[in-house]
Amino acid sequence: MELNDANLQSLTEVLRKTLDPDPNARRPAEKFLESVEGNQNYSLLLLTLLEKSQDNVIRVCAAVMFKNYIKRNWRIVEDEPNKISEADRTAIKANIVNLMLSSPEQIQKQLSDAISIIGREDFPQKWPDLLTEMVTRFRSGDFHIINGVLRTAHSLFKRYRHEFKSNELWSEIKLVLDTFAQPLTELFKATIELCQTHATDVNVLKVLFSSLTLISKLFYSLNFQDLPEFFEDNMETWMTNFHGLLTLDNKLLQTDDEEEAGLLELLKSQICDNAALYAQKYDEEFQPYLPRFVTAIWNLLVSTGQEVKYDLLVSNAIQFLASVCERPHYKNLFEDQSTLTSICEKVIVPNMEFRSADEEAFEDNSEEYIRRDLEGSDIDTRRRAACDLVRCLCKFFEGPVTAIFSGYVNSMLGEYAKSPKENWKHKDAAIYLVTSLASKAQTQKHGITQANEMVNLIEFFVNHILPDLKSSNVNEFPVLKADAIKYVMIFRSQLPKEHLLQAVPLLITHLQAESTVQHTYAAHALERLFTMKGPSNLTLISSAEMAPYIEQLLTNLFKALTLPGSAENEYIMKAIMRSFSLLQETIVPYIPTLIGQLTHKLLLVSKNPSKPHFNHYLFESLCLSVRITCKANPTTVSSFEEALFPVFTEILQNDVQEFLPYVFQPVLWERTGNIPPLVRLLQAYLEKGGASIAASAADKIPGLLGVFQKLIASKANDHQGFYLLNSIIENMPPESIGQYRKQIYILLFQRLQSSKTTKFIKSFLVFINLYCVKYGAIALQEIFDSIQPKMFGMVLEKIIIPEVQKVSGTIEKKICAVGITKILTECPAMMDTEYTKLWTPLLQALIGLFELPEDDSIPDDEHFIDIEDTPGYQTAFSQLAFAGKKEHDPIGDAVGNPKILLAQSLHKLSTACPGRVPSMLSTSLNAEALQFLQGYLQAATVQLV
Repeated sequence: MELNDANLQSLTEVLRKTLDPDPNARRPAEKFLESVEGNQNYSLLLLTLLEKSQDNVIRVCAAVMFKNYIKRNWRIVEDEPNKISEADRTAIKANIVNLMLSSPEQIQKQLSDAISIIGREDFPQKWPDLLTEMVTRFRSGDFHIINGVLRTAHSLFKRYRHEFKSNELWSEIKLVLDTFAQPLTELFKATIELCQTHATDVNVLKVLFSSLTLISKLFYSLNFQDLPEFFEDNMETWMTNFHGLLTLDNKLLQTDDEEEAGLLELLKSQICDNAALYAQKYDEEFQPYLPRFVTAIWNLLVSTGQEVKYDLLVSNAIQFLASVCERPHYKNLFEDQSTLTSICEKVIVPNMEFRSADEEAFEDNSEEYIRRDLEGSDIDTRRRAACDLVRCLCKFFEGPVTAIFSGYVNSMLGEYAKSPKENWKHKDAAIYLVTSLASKAQTQKHGITQANEMVNLIEFFVNHILPDLKSSNVNEFPVLKADAIKYVMIFRSQLPKEHLLQAVPLLITHLQAESTVQHTYAAHALERLFTMKGPSNLTLISSAEMAPYIEQLLTNLFKALTLPGSAENEYIMKAIMRSFSLLQETIVPYIPTLIGQLTHKLLLVSKNPSKPHFNHYLFESLCLSVRITCKANPTTVSSFEEALFPVFTEILQNDVQEFLPYVFQPVLWERTGNIPPLVRLLQAYLEKGGASIAASAADKIPGLLGVFQKLIASKANDHQGFYLLNSIIENMPPESIGQYRKQIYILLFQRLQSSKTTKFIKSFLVFINLYCVKYGAIALQEIFDSIQPKMFGMVLEKIIIPEVQKVSGTIEKKICAVGITKILTECPAMMDTEYTKLWTPLLQALIGLFELPEDDSIPDDEHFIDIEDTPGYQTAFSQLAFAGKKEHDPIGDAVGNPKILLAQSLHKLSTACPGRVPSMLSTSLNAEALQFLQGYLQAATVQLV
């Protein structure tokens, strides 16, 4: 694609069409861009448009397209085509920083993200001048440019907060500190001076405080892994100024907005985070500054209002106190009873209250409320921070804290009892307090696993939780009902089974509640209870115990999907899946009705798939329906085909990207996520109709082998190539592939030569042994030696003997054992040629396969790609747990015990050439292996002659 006006004009038109709400106009435009993005200059055309287009919408669209293009294609993945030419890569890196800094903020943010994506891959080795180029801009004095640099540096360095320690990481951080730390400190001091100079100019202050917030974020990232020497030497500068900013109260920066945090709140929140980081990780060095920060943050907490805009600040401030109070050498700060009472009264209890803003979220923004409350993403909420502080205080002061709070809990419950309608929020706070006090350790799988023994959870359940669950009006006090359901859910491992069984029918009733939060919690609680394990690793609640409630459970779950706000509720769909899994064949009578509802739902969501988890559980539920029903009654297969195929056909015709990994489209081998299901489909064709393909569709065989060739070349997908090849060998008549066999092996040897990974070796070993089982040991020896003289010996010596110990999996080991047995006992060349010297080492390796632990070591220099590692955005393959393929044994019952087979085969061989086998064994097989072999011979009741 040339960089000319005509191409810029046509690209503008295509971009405009991608914004069209009509899919008939939008989809062809998206397809066109997909088809040309591999062309040289495509990315540079986008950059030119976002710089020079007169239409602002097109500029922003080009910026977003460019960022997504970089996200998808910048990383170079082995075995995958490189869509960005070296010339384009060089041009992008040469121009992008300048372009980003001179663009309006909306475009600057997109380009800043693109720089950080490129930086993740190329910085510092392939982009050494990036930092110097950015740092020189600090001297510009233009804060639009400076903030652009800071924003980019933040997106580049924030990964240091979660990267694992490594020499490579240390080297990079050292390089960054050497170039960046001093200019950043100078900028920090200069910006604070400018804040004082312009203290009365609100517009200038807004820009400067944005800079200070970004500088504070960078401080956090650069100090996260370890305390750098530079920052230790300059701690006085940073901490004195941080403390000054924390206590600053500039009226001009206060906002009237009650929801949105202002610049002052955002800066102070980040400073609290920075102080907490130092208090936790560098407490010795931070010791001189700690008391003044504790005082400043305490004053901040007791003087900050309840408005939502202060939530992040308050939660970070509380988290700072929590990180201080759990360190043993700070505990003296909290030992005094009056201090503990003051913290409980002035910080914890007020921040556990259910505010009108929380009530609003509960009613009108239930999805966000659930995400924060149930999924633990409420890290920034006051309640979560207060709860963490309680947990930290209990580490050293469990007795006094429990006693103080018990008084509050009783008082709150007393207030509620006087007037439930007016005072229900008191009970909500009491339940939250009890939960905070009781929870010592928690996991997603089991809920609370360790509880505070001073809190009687069962008594509280019976007296205060059960009455809410039993209430005849499910829609009264929905917040308290949701609290009660959540209590059952999180303390499920602490409550006795009889109480859980008592709760099940009550939870089923709550599925009918109008409140989205309430019926979602009910579904989630049931799903969690159904996964609990009892004795013998069976489910705690059995299918038989659920028998009286099956109809009500299924009815209420499916009805809940029709309630407003829950049409695609992933918790309900997961509960449906889990119910099917628990109840098994007892759901068969209900399936004819339910399958219609599930397929109708699938058709609806395929129009605009937006909830990936919901979609996944929907497919799992469909799989369970098919599996359970067809197991009970195999004749129902055709009725499922009638119900499901029309929907699948529609999904495929409309190219619903999100659902292709579940349903697939058999031409799109380019999409990584499609490869596993497509290979499964071809394997199924071969299994059911290998002979028919050979007889009437022999022209398709080269196509099949072409797929194998493509897959085998990729480190990420070579195992899929072997799955296909094994199916071809196992199911196709020998004569139909005779002409291709030699070429198959040549391709495999070429791959071995170019890239020998452990995964490939394991798959290769299974394949050659399966070939041996299918066609015989002589055929295996002859084909190897026809490629190159003495090749068979090389494969035995260099691959089979040293590597067979790495093979894992019962069936895979069985195939290798039977194949090697055939080589040892049915291949004349092993007995009377130069290959004979390999006979005993091969037998030794086979006995090792039987008796030694699997060798799972991987060479240090081997960095093959993880199977699931798909670059950029591609819909990844979604393996359905309930659509698993049964493990297939190609040898089957023909060989029960491979050790017995070895003994019998050796007996047969020794009968054919008396005296040879015992003499070979006695001269070269080691004593331990010989002992194991004697055991096999005894078990098979045979002797060697």
